Amino acid sequence: MSDKNISQSPGQPPAALVTALRKLLRPLVRLLLSFQVSYPYLTALLKSVYVEVADSEFSVDGKRQSDSRINLLTGVHRKDVKRLRAEHTNEPVLPATVSVGAQLIANWLGSARFRNEAGDPLPLPLRSAQIPPAGRAQQAPSFDDLVEMVCRQDIRPRVILDEWIHLGVAHQDEQGRVVLNTGAFTPDKGFDEKVFFFGKNLQDHISAGTHNLLGNKPAFFDRSVYYDRLSEESLQILNELAAELGMQALRTLNNEALALQRADEQKVASSVTKSTKTSKNPNRFRMNFGIFHYNSRYETQANTQDGAQSQQDQDNA
Repeated sequence: MSDKNISQSPGQPPAALVTALRKLLRPLVRLLLSFQVSYPYLTALLKSVYVEVADSEFSVDGKRQSDSRINLLTGVHRKDVKRLRAEHTNEPVLPATVSVGAQLIANWLGSARFRNEAGDPLPLPLRSAQIPPAGRAQQAPSFDDLVEMVCRQDIRPRVILDEWIHLGVAHQDEQGRVVLNTGAFTPDKGFDEKVFFFGKNLQDHISAGTHNLLGNKPAFFDRSVYYDRLSEESLQILNELAAELGMQALRTLNNEALALQRADEQKVASSVTKSTKTSKNPNRFRMNFGIFHYNSRYETQANTQDGAQSQQDQDNA
C-alpha cells in the first residue's frame, strides 16, 4: 500500500477499514437476503472472486501466479485454487436494451441535431413521414434517424420504442412523438437492465474509492454532502434539487464525452487512412461519472414495514 500512515498489526486489517466494510456490506446483505442468496452461496462466489483477483492483479513482475502463492495471498485451499483457476467463468451477457439504449440516449442528449436551443432532447416523430412538409425541408430529425445513426439497419425503431415504453425510458405524447423521460440514464423497470447498472456503477465507485484509499495518484473525485438533522419537508426539497442538479451534470459531461469520443474516432480513422501500418488503437480507455443521492426516509419506512410483516409471519406460525 502507498499510504504509510496506516496503522496495521501483522495479519490484521486496519480497524477503520473493518468498520467501513461492515457499513458497505450491510445494504449488500440486505439485497442478498431479499433475493434469497444464502451465506453458503455467497462464500462460494466470494472464494472464486478472491482467486480471480489474486491471479490477475497481484502477480510479481508479470509472472504467472502459482497455486501456492494464491493460497498464501487469499487463504483459499490449494485444491480449491487449482479447481477455480481451471474453471472458465462466463461473464453474463449484456442486456441488448442496455448496450443499444445507452448509445441512443447518449446521442439523443449529446447531438445538437436532436436537442432544442435550451439543450433539452427534442420530442421526435417516430418516422420521417410524420414530419410536416415544412419540417422536412429543414431536415427535422425523427426517431428513425436516431436509431439508424446508432444501429444502422440492425434493429427496427418500433422494436426499440416498445421496449423503452415498457422500461419507462420514453413515452409517446398526444402527437405520437417519442419523448425521452427525465431520468432516462437508467430505466424505471426491467430487472436485468437495472441490475446491470447497479453492478457497473457500484463497481466503478468502489474502484475509485479503493484507488484513493491506497494513496494512488492522481486521486479520483469522490465527494458527498452530508446532513443528518433534517425534516421530511426539507428532504423533499433536497431530493428535487439533487435530481435537477444531477441531471444537469450528467448531461453536460455526456455531451462533452460524446464530442471527444467522436473526435478520437476521427483521429484514428485518419491515421489508418494515411498509413498502411496497423497500430494499437489508443482509444481503449473507459470512464464512468456518477452522482448519487440518498436519504434515510424511505429506508426507515421499508424497515418498519418489513418488521411488521416479519412479526405477522411469526404470529401466524
